[in-house]
Amino acid sequence: MSGIAQRLQHNRDKSHGIGTNSHAVRYLNQDYESLKESCLKRRRLFEDESFEALVSSLGYKELGPNSHKVRGITWKRPKELFSNPKFIIEDATRTDICQGALGDCWLLAAIASLTLNKQVLHRVVPHDQSFDDNYAGIFHFEFWQFGEWVDVVIDDRLPTRDGKLLFVHSAEGSEFWSALLEKAYAKLNGCYEALSGGTTTEGFEDFTGGIAERHDLSKPNPHLFHIIQKALERGSLLGCSIDITSSADSEAITYRKLVKGHAYSVTGAELVKYGGDTVQLVRIRNPWGQVEWNGAWSDESSEWRYVTSNDRERLTKAEDGEFWMSFSDFLRQYSRLEICNLTPDALTSNEYKKWAESEYEDSWRRGVSAGGCRNYPNSFWMNPQFVIKLDEKDDDPDDGEDGCTVIVGLMQKNKRRMRKMGEDTETIGFAIYELPEEYSGKTQVHLKRNFFLRNASKARSETFINLREVCNHFSLPPGEYLIVPSTFEPNKNGDFYVRVFTEKRADFVEIDDPVECHVEEIDIDMDDICDRFKRLFGQLAGDDVEINSFELQRILNRVVGKRTDIKNNGFTMTTCRSMINLLDKDGSGKLGIVEFKILWAKIEKFLLLYKGKDTDQSGCMSSCEMRMAVEHAGFSLNNSLHQIIVARYSEPSLSIDFDNFVGCLIRLELLFDTFKQLENRSGKIKLNFEEWLELTML
Repeated sequence: MSGIAQRLQHNRDKSHGIGTNSHAVRYLNQDYESLKESCLKRRRLFEDESFEALVSSLGYKELGPNSHKVRGITWKRPKELFSNPKFIIEDATRTDICQGALGDCWLLAAIASLTLNKQVLHRVVPHDQSFDDNYAGIFHFEFWQFGEWVDVVIDDRLPTRDGKLLFVHSAEGSEFWSALLEKAYAKLNGCYEALSGGTTTEGFEDFTGGIAERHDLSKPNPHLFHIIQKALERGSLLGCSIDITSSADSEAITYRKLVKGHAYSVTGAELVKYGGDTVQLVRIRNPWGQVEWNGAWSDESSEWRYVTSNDRERLTKAEDGEFWMSFSDFLRQYSRLEICNLTPDALTSNEYKKWAESEYEDSWRRGVSAGGCRNYPNSFWMNPQFVIKLDEKDDDPDDGEDGCTVIVGLMQKNKRRMRKMGEDTETIGFAIYELPEEYSGKTQVHLKRNFFLRNASKARSETFINLREVCNHFSLPPGEYLIVPSTFEPNKNGDFYVRVFTEKRADFVEIDDPVECHVEEIDIDMDDICDRFKRLFGQLAGDDVEINSFELQRILNRVVGKRTDIKNNGFTMTTCRSMINLLDKDGSGKLGIVEFKILWAKIEKFLLLYKGKDTDQSGCMSSCEMRMAVEHAGFSLNNSLHQIIVARYSEPSLSIDFDNFVGCLIRLELLFDTFKQLENRSGKIKLNFEEWLELTML
């Protein structure tokens, strides 16, 4: 119940703007301003009890309590290391970021890219912090996490060995913004060791809120140059690198003066006339500010003599460390390109075109909404489903033909944070289907198994992979499309976040079955009851001529216990009390003969349904069979409610016995009936606290 309440509160907070960059969520409910004010009043430096200066904050394995790598580590504040430490000296630059004894170069490359975009940098690293005015040993940083901005508070105790910072540090030594940023990110992810291993795109996204796509330059998109141009028009961050084949290759310089395993930025893409042809050029920036490409179109190359004076003057004003090369050379020399497309709120300048963004949070739950990929046709349809409606064509489509650019990103949540608990990323991907006209505009219809057996996907993620996110760039004709995110194998639990970026505004919604009840009412009066049933009831009910929950349990178990075609350990008292509550009209807690006859008719109906949906005749029902049985019983439920049913009524093997099956259907009918009796004209019910307790305690 508390988890459901937490989810509802989270949705309400988002609707009120909590989680935006201007109103970030306080991580662990820590308020930077009030904590700092309290420390200043008490004249004490802040000590963060939620991320203490202990080995547990360093790691769990390689940096865990029993590792030799943590010997000699002490936590010190910058003022204990330098007499005059600085938070940021003038502007942040790449030389502020030097790697330490942690395998988080992916993170450092992303931090380095931050220094190229001051607006984005200031969102992550509030610059009104220092070791001088009102210093209290407390700092804060903001990160994007799965659809919301989170403000993370830390103290400034940093791990050191022999008087030197153990992890990220600045080349100058006395500048600490990058080391403190790394600590805040480690806190957000559980510990420092959780940062080992990752992709630059992950850092790109957590520092910008953007969506990052990866391009393998050995198999480039045929329209990649145009994609780069459009990305630059939208203020996207573009990074490229050359893969290394061994550790010896790292930072090795090729004969063409390119550095392997090093993060470069792409800063321009232009067309020039040369020798009667049009040549595609890209501009690359080495954050080192030196070591530049010396091939064709480099700063002093002869090619520049044979372009127009306008092009030469326009394009050869590159900064130190920045150089041009032909796009064909770029594809040959570099291994991969990463494009981080920024959200509209990240770009305040009108010089950039802006993407339209849609997003949704959901989850895969074992036995109900974790259907696996298309290789599992009997369960694939159970995955969450989303529809995007593409009405408007791009002004300048990638392939030159009428189409709509769509970037789809599927991200699994909180897996890095769960590493210390032994969890790892699942293998994830997605498929896209063209929606037939008969489903157009219908958001309350979760498509079933037969649809996917009869229809092939229109597009899909390039691969299923065990990364935090899969992201792909598509061009689709206008129309409505169904997006189905999934894990590769079924029954893998996980929370996910799906985003879609489009050039023109597009409607994006989750489609799901409506929540409705169409159970046929069983209308019976005394005249409909035969004499034989009356005599039987008299024998069962006793002197008070009514049946209570204890008598009902004894009666039902005597009847069901004789059956060999269903597996059942008998009816529980909980189920029997639910039956009484559904049909007890006078609040006596007992059933009269008419009420008992209605219940008997319901149980006979449930028995036929249970056996009919038990397709493998195992004597019990699978969670998948249960979902279809609930629908045939007259209930239309959404994914969230099906998840609750499986959590509440299934066994660890995901099987549901007859007692739980009946208990579920009775409980559903009771809840629908109760709401119907109490609802007002606006379709809502109003209860005070005591009334709410009375209803929920039943």
